[in-house]
Amino acid sequence: MKIATRTGAVISAAALTFALAACSPSNEETDTTESAAGGGTTTEPSESADLSGNLVGAGASSQESAMEAWRAGFQGMNPDVTISYDPVGSGGGRTQFTDGATSFAGSDALMDEEEYAGAVEACDGDMGAIHLPLYISPIAVVFNLEGIDSLNMDANTISAIFSGEISSWDDPMIADQNPDVELPSDTITIVHRADESGTTENFQDYLVKASDNWVADETSGDWQGASGESGPGTSAVVQIVQDNSGTIGYVDASRAGELGTVALKVGEEYVPFSAEAAAAVVDASPLSTGANGENDLAYELDRTTTASGAYPLVLVSYTIVCQQYDDENERALVTEFVKYIAGDGQEQAASAAGSSPISDNLSTRVTEILDGIAAG
Repeated sequence: MKIATRTGAVISAAALTFALAACSPSNEETDTTESAAGGGTTTEPSESADLSGNLVGAGASSQESAMEAWRAGFQGMNPDVTISYDPVGSGGGRTQFTDGATSFAGSDALMDEEEYAGAVEACDGDMGAIHLPLYISPIAVVFNLEGIDSLNMDANTISAIFSGEISSWDDPMIADQNPDVELPSDTITIVHRADESGTTENFQDYLVKASDNWVADETSGDWQGASGESGPGTSAVVQIVQDNSGTIGYVDASRAGELGTVALKVGEEYVPFSAEAAAAVVDASPLSTGANGENDLAYELDRTTTASGAYPLVLVSYTIVCQQYDDENERALVTEFVKYIAGDGQEQAASAAGSSPISDNLSTRVTEILDGIAAG
């Protein structure tokens, strides 16, 4: 890479042995075979590669639980590699990547034109960076009301709450959709992300497309709704909602925990979040070529589907990588780790975070793309 800090992130196994003795894994070249259970491929270690060093990434906090599982699994197989990931948020992760501070980024939203240009400068060669969709998860609308575990809402109701139009929990727009629930007259407190966030961008994209009363016409990773309580990252939003009665927020569903959650109106039914319901939307959405060639993969999610059992408030989180790394060890670390994520890591993420595994076809495609990443 053109920026010294990124290549500087990869250090020798000898240095790691001294400084980080028990902390990591080394990866070997992998052959990919189809998993009998589906949802990614099974990776088989090859005898031809012996990886060592330190791999640094940053980005989406939605991926945090999955990333912990991926790191543990990969490092367990490869004891001479250490992987670190800072869940600073999608926007912060893209910034660190384009600044050359990390070898890969996690993002719930795509790079914009300026970031694409920054990636060309940060990555070695002139091919820039690409998005690989490796984490699919519903976004949960979570709330804290004593004695109430779930509520039904359509998109217009959710939009009215987060734009400040609805201010009390017993508002008719909520009560009419929940006739069997005794709603309090408590004031609603909105909780949103304080940082630029891919989760925010996906949530607002749903409100822009599925409702007819959202306050903005375009999607943004910065909060556009009514002011309320806010915090940086998923953990902060969850903590604020947990600690304060009458609150409502939006988080990656893996972090919903014991909070109350909203079932979305889709067609004539109310659909609670689940990995299967999220996958139904992704399966029905086209995978189109992104802005940087045929290897830059991006979904065009259908937020207005009326398909039975689909949950349209879903995020597809991407792993952003360079298409060329001048440092061969860095290239090998990135490609082998991301192959692992696309293969065995899919079931690990499903167990750890409740995400929906990508299809075998997509897993195979990602592996082919990674095999084509150049070394300078």
